[in-house]
Order: sequence, then C-alpha cells, then structure tokens
Amino acid sequence: MVSSIGHRVLQWTGASGGLPTNETTFAKILKEKGYATGLIGKWHLGLNCESASDHCHHPLHHGFDYFYGMPFSMMGDCARWELSEKRVDLEQNLNFLFQVLALVALTLAAGKLMHLISVSWMPVIWSALLAVFLLTTSYFVGALIVHADCFLMRNHTIMEQPMRFQRVTPLMLQEVKSFLKRNKLGPFLLVVSFLHVHIPLITMKNFLGKSAHGLYGDNVEEMDWMVGQILDALDVEGLTNSTLVYFTSDHGGSLENQLGNTQYGGWNGLYKGGKGTGGWEGGIRVPGIFRWPGVLPAGRVIGEPTSLMDVFPTVVQLAGGEVPQDRVIDGRDLLPLLLGTAQHSDHEFLMHYCEQFLHAARWHQRDRGTLWKVHFVTPVFQPEGAGACYGRKVCPCSGEKVVHHDPPLLFDLSRDPSEAHVLTPASEPLFYQVMERVQQAVREHQQTLSPVPLQLDRLGNLWRPWLQPCCGPFPLCWCLREDDPQ
Repeated sequence: MVSSIGHRVLQWTGASGGLPTNETTFAKILKEKGYATGLIGKWHLGLNCESASDHCHHPLHHGFDYFYGMPFSMMGDCARWELSEKRVDLEQNLNFLFQVLALVALTLAAGKLMHLISVSWMPVIWSALLAVFLLTTSYFVGALIVHADCFLMRNHTIMEQPMRFQRVTPLMLQEVKSFLKRNKLGPFLLVVSFLHVHIPLITMKNFLGKSAHGLYGDNVEEMDWMVGQILDALDVEGLTNSTLVYFTSDHGGSLENQLGNTQYGGWNGLYKGGKGTGGWEGGIRVPGIFRWPGVLPAGRVIGEPTSLMDVFPTVVQLAGGEVPQDRVIDGRDLLPLLLGTAQHSDHEFLMHYCEQFLHAARWHQRDRGTLWKVHFVTPVFQPEGAGACYGRKVCPCSGEKVVHHDPPLLFDLSRDPSEAHVLTPASEPLFYQVMERVQQAVREHQQTLSPVPLQLDRLGNLWRPWLQPCCGPFPLCWCLREDDPQ
C-alpha cells in the first residue's frame, strides 16, 4: 500500500486502489475457523475496482461477515475545515484554470472584434463555457467531496450520504451492542475502528468544552466514554471473562494539524516527531492496552518492543488457526509475552519505513538490555529545531526535504527515549559493532522483500466517476435510510 508519487493513503472512495484480493487477513482465517467477524468504524483500504458496485476491496471480501461504518477515513474536508486534505488545493487549481481560460476567451474575443486575428467564434464560445464550468465546479467542489467520501454503509448498502456527524457516535455504539448481542453464543471477532482523534474531530454536543485541552481533548474524552460503553456491553452480555480486548492506535499524534496556536492533532510528549515522520519515536510509540480478566494479570507493564503487525499472528493463534506459510509474516505471537511465560519480545529487530523508504531500524540487544535505534534518513523539520514539518500536511519521505545520514544516527533508547543525544564513535565504544549488526539485519530483511503492484500510485488513486458509490442516480448522492439511534 505505497506509492511512487508521495500518496500514503487512498485519496477517494471512487478510486480503484485498495487491499489486494489475494491478501489473507486475520478476519478471513477466523471466519474459516467458525468465528463471526465484524468491522464497525472506518475502512480505508479501498472499495471498488471496475464498477461502483463490485466492492472488490470491501471488508466483506476480506473475511468480515458484517460491516457498518465509513469506507474511507475521516477528513477535515468532511466538515469543510480550513485544515483540508484536498478541497483547498482543488479549489485553487480550478480557479487558476478558470482565470487562464477566461483570459483566453477575452483575448480571442477582443482580437476578433478588433480584427486583429481571424478565428471563428467557436474557440471563444468553448473557452468561455469551459471557464464557466470550472468556476462553477470550484464553487461546488467542497460539497461534492462531502457527498463523495463522507458516508456510512451497512454491508454493501449506503445508509447515510452524506453522514450526519451528531448521529455517528450513537450509531456506532448501537451497532457494537447489536453485534455482541447477536453473536454472544459463539466465537466472534469484532474490530472497532474509531473515527475519533482525527480531524475534523467530530464530537457530540455533550462532550464539547469538557476537556482542558480544547476540541482534541473533548474528542479523546468522548472516545474514552465509548470504550467504557463497549466494555459495559461485554458485561451485560456476560462476555467479559471470555473476551480479549486490545486497544491501540495506528500512529502517534499528527503535529502538523495546527491552526495558529491551536493543536488539533494531539501531542507526543517527550518523543520526537509524529505521524508520518518515518522513524522518530513520536510517530511510532502508541498505547497498547490488553484486557482479559482471569487470563491476563491486571496492572502489568511490558516494556518490550512489539508491533501492530503482531496482532495478526496473535489473533490467529488464539483462534486455533495457522498463519500463511507462502509468505513472510513479520508479526509475532504476543500471547507468551502477555501471559508472562516469555520475558522478551520475539522482535530482535524492527524496521521503520516511510512509504517504501527504510528510514530507521531498532535492535533489541537482549544480552545487554539495550534498545538501539539507527536512523538512515530523517525529514527536515520546519522550522529548524521543531519536532514536525509545520506548514505541510505531513513530513516528506524522500526528496530534497530529507537528510540521508552517513554515518547513520545512533541512539540508545533505553537511556534516551527522546532521541536527543546522537551517539558517536567517540561517545559510544560499541558504535561500529552496533552499526555492523544493524546493517546486516537490514540486508537480511531486504532479501525477504518482493515487488508488488503499487495500490496508491496515480492510476489507482484517481477519482473515477464510474467507481463512485452513490445511493441515488449519480451525481444525486443523497440518502438517509435509518432513524436516529435509540
């Protein structure tokens, strides 16, 4: 799921890119083992391939029995925010083209009226009509994006287009409770992928102004309440002691989501960098909280390096399944670590990519209890000395705005989690030994890689009208097919 042109996510629901159909998800494996599998929340892994209803990338084609949510990601553009992913750029480009064509039409018309050029009126008329079309499109493009990308589906049916923000949280909770009630008598897998802590920070009215940390804090408090509601639902259905709950995040705070002095993307504490910064800890370190009463001892803190990739083999092993044997699986089963039967993570090395570029690697040197981190490439923070790339949507992965380090930067995370003190051969006696061992691990890792089609490249990431999901005759995409939640 990478791109050669800088796209890190799918840009439209009407694009053809997505999770390839030959990928094996843990939902697919658990479904084969007799589990009911559900996904409630967002799915930003594509939808259609060749038509608006083939749903080749849909969750139901990747092992889930049930889906309710947003087949995209929450965006600032869903609420016409000033923090915009694509609306502002599209408006500016369309306005520029309008001005160019309007100037062409006026120039041709003036030249013809003054007998300076001998052309027919057709180029003048077509230039003027196209200019009017571009101006009209730039005026309506914000509303078009809201209808095109910001909607809710139940399985293959669009339920609400565009989505009504104040209904979303109650609807999601209603769906979670309903799924648990329907499937409590058998094994189940439920993935709840929150729309929260992501701009535009949609928050119910009764949580607005509650936090001392502004709108972002309000949104976090609402999500915290939602987690409590889900755990209460497990209690009500008698499922608490037989259910493993795992709460985590996919990346650190997005520091670039800032307007003036107001931060809308979170804060990463003492860790440098944030979402999209490749190898810096601020984009990598996320909460990992497990709950399984009677099985996992409460209150334990595990300081071993783990990865979200570990979810795959952990869930599969718990269900009695087997991970695919025809490919390299980078994740490791977490259960021995969680149960305390293993003292160390199975990850001796972890590689940290930014798009397809390896930015950093960490080595857990177990015999010394040291966690080394090596940075090969780092983004140039803006302004200098800042911990983010302010003025951009996200830090770059390659090009002129990154630095390739030779020798690479070395940090000892066990003593310096903030990555504030670069180690050198003069300050670290093991410098060359660490570098050699990490470089060897990188070479071994790269030998396991094989090329795959780039799902986020230009062809797979363009909006295509015939792929656009629409609950009415396109472009009249409007519907509301369910009542307010109880």
